[in-house]
Amino acid sequence: MKTLDQVDGALLELLQKDARLSNKELAARVGLAPSSCLARIQRLKAEGVLRGAHAEVDPAALGIGLQALIAVQLRQHSRAQVKAFWKHVLALPEVLAVHHVAGAADFQVHVAVRDAHHLRDLALDAFTTRPEVAHIQTSLIFEWVRKPGLPNYRG
Repeated sequence: MKTLDQVDGALLELLQKDARLSNKELAARVGLAPSSCLARIQRLKAEGVLRGAHAEVDPAALGIGLQALIAVQLRQHSRAQVKAFWKHVLALPEVLAVHHVAGAADFQVHVAVRDAHHLRDLALDAFTTRPEVAHIQTSLIFEWVRKPGLPNYRG
């Protein structure tokens, strides 16, 4: 785990809420000179703490009318099958997120599709036909909100 101080934590919290903040604005909010703030941001990037900035896009604007979670149970929870499934599922354009989990399912896959027909076709063509997949269970998502940022665990 990287050693972060309170200023690093404050910068991360601000950037997670709005990655478009200028260096000058970030520096003012955390009480640093702009040059010191820039050096900290560059260090956080170099250390892999900051991994990128992303835009939030409205799914409906792209024709996405339905989202679902697909719980996937593998036939055998072996390293080879897990790796094969990861490789396959990450190549699917409909996949938003993949979680390798413990419990009845081995994976929870968050997908975004045009409609119910698209979801059915995705389930049949991209999941149930896979040799490593034993069972899937699909749950429709009625609403979702992404909470930006991670919890701040600095002292």
